[in-house]
Amino acid sequence: MERWDEAALEDPPPCHLVNDGGRSPILLICDHASRRLPAAYGTLGLDDADLWRHIAWDIGAAEVTRQLAYLLDARAVLSGVSRLLVDCNRAADDPTLICGLSDGTRVPGNEGLDEAELGRRIDRYYRPYHDAVAAALTAARARHVAPLLIAIHSFTPVMAGSLRPWHVGILWDRDGRLALPLMRLLARDPALVVGDNEPYSARANRGYTMIRHGVPAGLPHVLIEIRQDLIDTRTGAEAWAQRLAQAFRDLLAAHGPFQVEPSRP
Repeated sequence: MERWDEAALEDPPPCHLVNDGGRSPILLICDHASRRLPAAYGTLGLDDADLWRHIAWDIGAAEVTRQLAYLLDARAVLSGVSRLLVDCNRAADDPTLICGLSDGTRVPGNEGLDEAELGRRIDRYYRPYHDAVAAALTAARARHVAPLLIAIHSFTPVMAGSLRPWHVGILWDRDGRLALPLMRLLARDPALVVGDNEPYSARANRGYTMIRHGVPAGLPHVLIEIRQDLIDTRTGAEAWAQRLAQAFRDLLAAHGPFQVEPSRP
């Protein structure tokens, strides 16, 4: 993976806004965009190599999100700190919000946390990220009746010894306004293996940020999982950003603009 976020030495902010003046009805979010930790936390007791692994961030997802924002003239909100510090794609009361064990790796700096430290991480890094997503959606709704909320993630090629054959997975639950046409559009390339709620499923409550901000508001939403070995270089990330940008242009041309749709039971 090209280390393009390594230069900044100051403490990371809770989130980054990209193309904040974007005019598209699309809002992109990236919950696991960063591997960085505030200086006060050191490395949480991990080796530097661990902080480049998937346990620290979604490899390649941030670069795809950034490029996609400019290709679509869309706004994007990216998390600013590692998921190891606090996982923005979890409910605040989720036991995996801060993990002492991540994919078999002990995280010493997360063990035995008291309520004060839990609250500190939520207040400084978790809540500001979700506030920024909410504010971006409010701004988008001033221009568009129903903005599209698109979450970008990445997944490992192998999990628990099993190969994952999908190149990309589309996660959705009851609202298929984006997921169904997007899967059809991506499947136009016969070389792509497109997963329907793979390798995770939104029906198993995966995709907290997307669900929290998209479902109650009745906004069209979808979570895209891209296999990490396809986007772990700038070239790969750019290729996937181009592919997704074209798919969303075609989707908007065929199905937009969208309307608010009440949550389904």
